[in-house]
Amino acid sequence: QVQLVESGGGLVQPGGSLTLSCVASGFIFSDQNMKWYRQTPGNERELVAGISARGAVPIYADSVKGRFTISRDDPKNTVYLQMNSLKPEDTAVYFCKAVPATGGRDYWGQGIQVTVSS
Repeated sequence: QVQLVESGGGLVQPGGSLTLSCVASGFIFSDQNMKWYRQTPGNERELVAGISARGAVPIYADSVKGRFTISRDDPKNTVYLQMNSLKPEDTAVYFCKAVPATGGRDYWGQGIQVTVSS
């Protein structure tokens, strides 16, 4: 059974930092492209960052470039999202997603709330 479990969210002041973690189980983690999305009420999920299988080139939404860093630790089956210089507009539910590099269905985590507010 595939599971993706996010952690590390919460309330932070503007300018602060948080690190999200997503621990995966039930598949070969190193074969997955891993992505972070976020969603606010009434809006579609938007891609925040992604990192390919085997840890190659990351991609970022323009709105988070230079502030967020995605990384992965394959032995720990974990993908991270380091978020610095947080802004109120970063407030959202953040989801991790696994996309098999060789095709097949993808999987979502349950989501975790990040709130940036003073």
